[in-house]
Amino acid sequence: MTAPSDSGSGLEARRTLVRAARVVDAAGVVDDGWVLLSGGVIEAVGTGAEAPEAPDVVDLGDAVLTPGFIDLHGHGGGGAAYEDDSFDAALAVHRAHGTTRSVLSLVANPVPSLAASLDRIRTVAASDPLVLGAHLEGPFLSPHNKGAHEESFLVDPTPSVVDALLDAGAGVLRQVTIAPELPGALDAVRRFVDAGVVVAVGHTVCSYDQARAAFDASATVLTHACNAMPALHHRAPGPIAAALENERVTLELILDGVHVHPAVARVLLRAAPGRVALITDAMGAAGSPDGSYTLGSLAVTVNDGVARVAGTDTIAGSTLTQDAALRLAVSGAGASLPEAVAALTSVPATVLGLGDRLGRIAPGYTADLVALSPALEVQRVWGAGAPLP
Repeated sequence: MTAPSDSGSGLEARRTLVRAARVVDAAGVVDDGWVLLSGGVIEAVGTGAEAPEAPDVVDLGDAVLTPGFIDLHGHGGGGAAYEDDSFDAALAVHRAHGTTRSVLSLVANPVPSLAASLDRIRTVAASDPLVLGAHLEGPFLSPHNKGAHEESFLVDPTPSVVDALLDAGAGVLRQVTIAPELPGALDAVRRFVDAGVVVAVGHTVCSYDQARAAFDASATVLTHACNAMPALHHRAPGPIAAALENERVTLELILDGVHVHPAVARVLLRAAPGRVALITDAMGAAGSPDGSYTLGSLAVTVNDGVARVAGTDTIAGSTLTQDAALRLAVSGAGASLPEAVAALTSVPATVLGLGDRLGRIAPGYTADLVALSPALEVQRVWGAGAPLP
């Protein structure tokens, strides 16, 4: 798979003017908008008939133009998983649905296996800037809320294991999920954050106070809010309340109508405006038919688009794409279009410390763009100014 370069190398001399009926990002909606691309960067934006001249003009008609979507948490698609030797098919599926930047998530595995996966992702990311790095969803998870992770691969975040994974993930590890009640968890949070890795709280049975302690130690994300964690209870508020009240914390949300009821999604979006990131948590069945798959070492059965660990009721990731999450955010969760777009773009960009170059349609930002129909179906996608197949 060939990916564009963020530098715009070979593209700087070529300017493209893109017009759309609406240009939408976290800042709001611009009617009759235009965006001038110079190589892989947005040079200028504006509205109306007066626009800079460019050798290439793309008129999208009645389309909605948004920044490219950023997925903080996904495991695969197109029949492939990010643990596989090759996962081009997974990247292609999600890019066709508007995801221009991806953090590739790995399920719990033995440390040597995780190290090998991190090395493969590093190799891909070195030539494909649309791959932002890796997310270790395991192995630092509670065995009492493990979800679709093999329990025998779960370990405590001891200094030796943390250091081994930091060494293996050098230059590629972006995010790690930790259950804060595990022995050594708070020290591990600090160690990862000091190394520049985003830490998320998740797959946990922690109390409100334990979650607060993790956030005080600089964890800044709640992994797939409401899933694989204690529910919000009036006498035991748990990690959801701790995340909602901390302005530094972003809540991941799998908005597929299965993982979280749209009414709960509405509550989260209203309670944490600008702090909800719509993720896919997609496994290999995304963009593929129902049937039998694997997630890590676990057998998974997909029926009617819902993935479950074979023979159980345990949900095993999703078959979601981010454009579908956008549509449900607007139609089912009560989000305005700019709010929903922000949850797919500027919010995850900020989580990763990339909010100054990704997730907005503004001068100086990378030219990641998605053209959507008025019904919010993907029509065209650009990554770093280059059309994506």
